Parts: sequence; C-alpha cells; structure tokens
Amino acid sequence: MNAIKFQFITHFTDHYSYFDSAKLALEGGCRWIQLRMKDAPIKVVEAEAVRLMKLCKEYGATFIIDDHVELVKKLGADGVHLGKNDMPIANARKILGKDFIIGGTANTFDDVCMHVNSGADYIGMGPFKYTTTKKNLSPVLGLQGYKGILGQMAVKGISVPVVAIGGITADDIEDVMQTGVSGIALSGTILRATDPVSETRQILQKIDNNNTY
Repeated sequence: MNAIKFQFITHFTDHYSYFDSAKLALEGGCRWIQLRMKDAPIKVVEAEAVRLMKLCKEYGATFIIDDHVELVKKLGADGVHLGKNDMPIANARKILGKDFIIGGTANTFDDVCMHVNSGADYIGMGPFKYTTTKKNLSPVLGLQGYKGILGQMAVKGISVPVVAIGGITADDIEDVMQTGVSGIALSGTILRATDPVSETRQILQKIDNNNTY
C-alpha cells in the first residue's frame, strides 16, 4: 500500500465538488482517494462513487469509500474507512473478507489495539489539530500525541501503517512525518490553495522527502 503515504479525502467547497476535488488531487499525483460524504443519502453517495471509482482506475489510484461497507462490496471499490461511530471493523471484515482494505479512525492507543485486533489494514490517527471539515472532533493529538501512541505501538510490536489526519497544513508535514507516521491525509489544505494541483505536487514531494516508513 505504498500510496498510503498521501491520502486525499474528498470535500466540497464553493469552488469544487467532491468529484472536482478528487480530480485535482489525482492530477497532482495523489494515488489514494477517500470519498467522504457524511450525511448524504446513500443513492447520492453511490452515484458519486461510481464516477470516482472510474476516475481512480484511470489514474491507477486506490479508491476508498468512507463508512458504507455494503456499497464498497457492491461496487468493488478497493476498501472502506470506518470512523469511531461507524460499523465495527470486525463486522466489516466479515462482510468484505480479506481482499478489501479496511481502515479505522483512532485517537488513542487503545483505539489502535482494538482496530488491529479486529483486522484493520491501516489506522487514520487524529486529529493533529483543530479542523473545520469534521464534526464532533476527538481530542487534538499534536506532535506529542503521535509520538506517544507510536512509541506504545513500537513497544508492543504493532507495525500497522498510521496515517496522520486532521488540520494538517503544508508547513506541518516535516514535523508530522518525523513522528514516525506512515503518511498524511489531507483535504482542506489542498482545496484552499490558489493552485490545488501544484499544491498537491509540492506536498507529495515534501512527504517523499520525509517518509520514514
């Protein structure tokens, strides 16, 4: 899962639709797209997922759908990402089997252990700091939070990939990567840029330069 080092999570703004946001990230070199459409009707999510899955295949990118396990199976997407209030990972693994990627959101070391024991392939850990793209935010981790949890993982011999998420900007990347995470997930940082495609290229280069996984 080399593409895991840089994940783009779709978002919509006054300027970009969910599809547009993903296309910009793909054009900039991102090869891991997560479709996240919280609170949208399932039919709307499915219609967008069909379009995006085709686009991701054209770019050779991994396509993950947030939350909707049954939709992932129906469409044959690459996998699902499950938040703390979504379906338990163990249940999702029973439905999807071993051939789909399953990621889980974690805010504590206990969360990590629970997800790994349930069969998660990677952890989305955060938030790094405050973000406006997510409701009901968990406690902010900061650099020390990542170092602490990753240190506990090392002691226990847990080597599942960890992706940092939540309010990360381009200026944060070097420091965040040096905590030992495998990658970074972004959304607003890309879409707020004057040139999102160029911004994506620059961010990918920064991650590559500091990738310790």
